[in-house]
Amino acid sequence: MPITSQDIVPFNKARTNLTALADEVRAGSEKIITRNGESYVALVDARKLDYYHELEREKQAQAGFHASLLHDAIGGMRDIRAGKPGIDPEQAKARGQKKLDAAIAAHKARV
Repeated sequence: MPITSQDIVPFNKARTNLTALADEVRAGSEKIITRNGESYVALVDARKLDYYHELEREKQAQAGFHASLLHDAIGGMRDIRAGKPGIDPEQAKARGQKKLDAAIAAHKARV
């Protein structure tokens, strides 16, 4: 839902109309509270805030998983350059799947 000019509320007006603003937010609106003409804070539904936090946790989990894969790839390249024997592709696939499964399980445990 896009923010309209009616969703931008000066701080002093928010203070006096907090209950009405909270009811509008609970009904699906979002409010930007301004102070001295500048954006100060946002008023959002707590359920939506929980959803935003969950998205952020998922993003962090994915970033950690991708960093792990990148670390493994770099290690493999170093081994190749050093002339070390590599592992069987099926073993590499199984190792990657195990890491993915662990990342998914860890994510589900946090939720």
